[in-house]
Amino acid sequence: MPRFVPSRPDPGGDPAYAALKARIIARTGHHYYIDKDELLTERLHRRFRATAIADCAAYSALLADPSRGEAEWANLEAEITVGETFFFRYAEQFQALRETILPALIAAHRHDRTLRIWSAGCSTGAEPYSLAILVREALGDALPDWRVVILGTDISVEALATARAAEYGRWALRTMPPEDRLRYFTRLPPAPGIRREGGFALRPEYRALVRFERGNLLSLVEPNVPPGEGFDLILCRNVLIYFEAETVAAVVRGLGRRLRPDGWMLLGHAEPNPTFSGFLDPVSLPGTVAYRRLADAVPTLAPRPVPPALEPAWSVPRIHEADEADEPDEPDEPVESAVATILAPPRPALLPSLDLGDGEAPADDLARIRALADAGETGAAWRVLRDALARDPTDPALRFYEGLLARTLGRDVEAERALRAALYLDRGFVMAHYHLGLLLIALGRPEAAARALDNAIALSQALGPNTLLLEGDGAAAGEIAAGAAAARAGLGADSGTGRP
Repeated sequence: MPRFVPSRPDPGGDPAYAALKARIIARTGHHYYIDKDELLTERLHRRFRATAIADCAAYSALLADPSRGEAEWANLEAEITVGETFFFRYAEQFQALRETILPALIAAHRHDRTLRIWSAGCSTGAEPYSLAILVREALGDALPDWRVVILGTDISVEALATARAAEYGRWALRTMPPEDRLRYFTRLPPAPGIRREGGFALRPEYRALVRFERGNLLSLVEPNVPPGEGFDLILCRNVLIYFEAETVAAVVRGLGRRLRPDGWMLLGHAEPNPTFSGFLDPVSLPGTVAYRRLADAVPTLAPRPVPPALEPAWSVPRIHEADEADEPDEPDEPVESAVATILAPPRPALLPSLDLGDGEAPADDLARIRALADAGETGAAWRVLRDALARDPTDPALRFYEGLLARTLGRDVEAERALRAALYLDRGFVMAHYHLGLLLIALGRPEAAARALDNAIALSQALGPNTLLLEGDGAAAGEIAAGAAAARAGLGADSGTGRP
């Protein structure tokens, strides 16, 4: 008997799609999907396959089924709210946590020695575990004397199961320097799924600080819901984008009611709204904005000075020529030849702001690639990437993600070629220099790694410490300069000359 393969839902061809979409938005509040039909149909297609259903009409009937409908609604809501997750996302917010927010909270609670933190919409746990790492480092030897609660909540049962396991593939740790991976994680052997090429298990001392529960943020807008015990710090990042403006304001108001005196709140970069000032006080911090209860807000803090190590050492950075000095030891096919075979002839301008005009990768392509990779569907992300590259092989962002995904899949030679291709197209691509340096460290080529990291440091310093970097996942130039400098220091002073 042939295997049943459902067809992909087509927004223009399935007469029941519009009604199903309206029903989903009304039920979940996810107005994010009003203008994102391709993304919604892709996620519906996953549920179609899981339930062996052929079209939108049949799926609508399943959702209305008295015995099976509620369970499928839970599965669907989890599917359409799967978000991007990796450790220390939005570096400038974690810098604010490390330098301002956590020290203030520790000082405020030095007598009762309690600290309650809520990561709302935590997905697979990278955010609350990142907080656990910061808290443990901030308290140091005093940690046993404190009662620390870090709560992660999410609507997805599957995401919470992954969070509790605390095991991650390379993709979730892609911005973390190798020495930090060794400090916070232990290596795992290859396994199916996100650990296909090996993985990392968070060390028990960090896992012990975090617990997880299933929760729906929309419960905050329900009438007569008791606020429960308050929190000193609440993070709700990259969740509110799914809701319409009225719901967003109601959710943030509900979160504000859960703040304890002297508490702090951080939202995603795209989520602050002027209306929040009616019930919360925004506090400007270097590179980000935090929120406090109206009675607790302090005067706006002055930007912190740039540490001496991050001050620009020169006005125009000198970039090491990757195509002359950094080819790997592969005599049959050096990197510059491989780059030439996959790219068009060199463009005349190879400066930091390469204008690709109409040839730029569509934002939807990049969004789908990121979403699939973050959901652990590396193979599907790779296929979308290959299709996008077939349409535009000269987009540096696509080549950059080709490098990251190839690295995740254990294809290190392909990863190096792709990152060098991104730099061939845009020599000022800081994150490509940075990730190339980390890759070359892992490959045991310290001289070539040093040159790539030197380039990342020089370009980051020239931009200024608070400049957000292209494809940096919220990382600021100062943070990447510091991370690259730390990785560079581990290579020794003699690296950076000679052949790889």
